[in-house]
Amino acid sequence: MADVPPERRHGGGGRTTLPPPGRGPLPPPPPSRMRFEPVEREKTCPLLLRVFTKVGGHHSKEEFAIRGKEPKDEVQIYTWKDANLRELTDLVKEVSPEARRRDAKLSFAFVYPDKTGRFVVREVGRTFSYGNGRRLDDAKTLAELSFQIGDYLDVAIQ
Repeated sequence: MADVPPERRHGGGGRTTLPPPGRGPLPPPPPSRMRFEPVEREKTCPLLLRVFTKVGGHHSKEEFAIRGKEPKDEVQIYTWKDANLRELTDLVKEVSPEARRRDAKLSFAFVYPDKTGRFVVREVGRTFSYGNGRRLDDAKTLAELSFQIGDYLDVAIQ
């Protein structure tokens, strides 16, 4: 979680302090990777994910600055927080001919307002249109990447 900005971290977020010498055991080391339980998709209502695609690169944060004037190339997807980037890649391929190219690479970024209300575009992972054994971030889920309901997903197709 070192690459997740402090304002986006979930959980304790506080500082771990060591006890004074001779006073009890040391705290346990932090887990190497947070584990999230899979969602029971049959019983859990999906969330609306607003996805913006662009060939060549990500949209700029300025393109999201005015509410209601977001980029026009939007696709709305209903999904769950345990959806991984491979699932999202396959969904983007259904609506974007450029993403179906055999050599296409997809870069995923979350778009959200920071503490001051200005939008941030933060890259969270990359996939290939067709795996062919070259798995990058395919298995990363929205939850593992600190997605919060209301964030946008920006997908650069290269």
